[in-house]
Amino acid sequence: MGRNHEITENQLLLDENGNLREPGWSRTMVQDYKKNMIRAPRWRVKEWDYYIVMSDKFGAAFTISDDGYIGLQSVSVLELGRKPWEHTETVLTALPLGKLRLPQKSHDCTTKYTDKRLKMRFDAKKGMRRIRCQFKNFCEGKTFKCDILLIEPEMDTMVIATPWGKKKHFYYNQKINCMRASGYMELGGKRYEFNPSRDFGTLDWGRGVWTYDNTWYWGSGNTDLNGRSFGFNIGYGFGDTSAASENVIFYDGKAHKLDDVTFHIPESGYTDPWKITSSDGRFEMDFVPVLDRAAKLDYKVIVSDQHQVFGRMSGKAVLDDGTELTIKDVMCFAEKVHNKY
Repeated sequence: MGRNHEITENQLLLDENGNLREPGWSRTMVQDYKKNMIRAPRWRVKEWDYYIVMSDKFGAAFTISDDGYIGLQSVSVLELGRKPWEHTETVLTALPLGKLRLPQKSHDCTTKYTDKRLKMRFDAKKGMRRIRCQFKNFCEGKTFKCDILLIEPEMDTMVIATPWGKKKHFYYNQKINCMRASGYMELGGKRYEFNPSRDFGTLDWGRGVWTYDNTWYWGSGNTDLNGRSFGFNIGYGFGDTSAASENVIFYDGKAHKLDDVTFHIPESGYTDPWKITSSDGRFEMDFVPVLDRAAKLDYKVIVSDQHQVFGRMSGKAVLDDGTELTIKDVMCFAEKVHNKY
């Protein structure tokens, strides 16, 4: 079944009962998220801004989130060269319940978090996004800091409005790929510089009312092909995707919609080679892992088992007009996450 209902009309995201008006996907945020239209308890609402910025040899990920009865503010630093290494620090915030005031849109806004140890701020203005962070005692007593600029030209994005099969529950999400990255990050005395000619950032902006127990799969990557920007967003497990999947190829600023994608993760372990296939034959990849950023939390009520695997993707991607693109050894990630929260 093709999953490609595209929403083009500007409208409110939710109806008066707190349900999605029109499930599907869009190229921009034509649906307007208003938190006061949610009809579920505040502690079930989940909101986050997540950025990942990557070069071929290193990267970083940043999260500001308000997940109702808990907030998770997180930074990861990744080294992806000869000796792969990662370190993640997370600050847990008890019962934020909306107090972090995450914005109701992904553009022309500021998302920020501050405490004695962590200062993190995301500014989104026309054509650019800026990530600034200072994280004391991040690793071995060292302070992490960064100032990263992402350039966001006029381009298609992946926006999806997904129901959960339960009234008043929904997921509204935007992925913005192919944003060229410049700036720096520092950890202790080590400095990492991003080069906009080859390095990219991606935004994962999520708002919604989730069911309690979920497993999802997500993968994303960016590069240049034939002198043009290329990226992909693939995933499933985020609710009832009968109206639309979130699987998209981006090429030269345009989105090319895919049907279903499946991650074939070997039983022998996350760091052995994977295959990723598509029901329409338009995204067929071999994925060779370099690093498994694994994290496990178990607080009885809140449980999280995450495997965000970084590695190199090679294979073919087919555009809407049948043009076949070949990608080779593109550094990206693919993940499997099981959450109870």
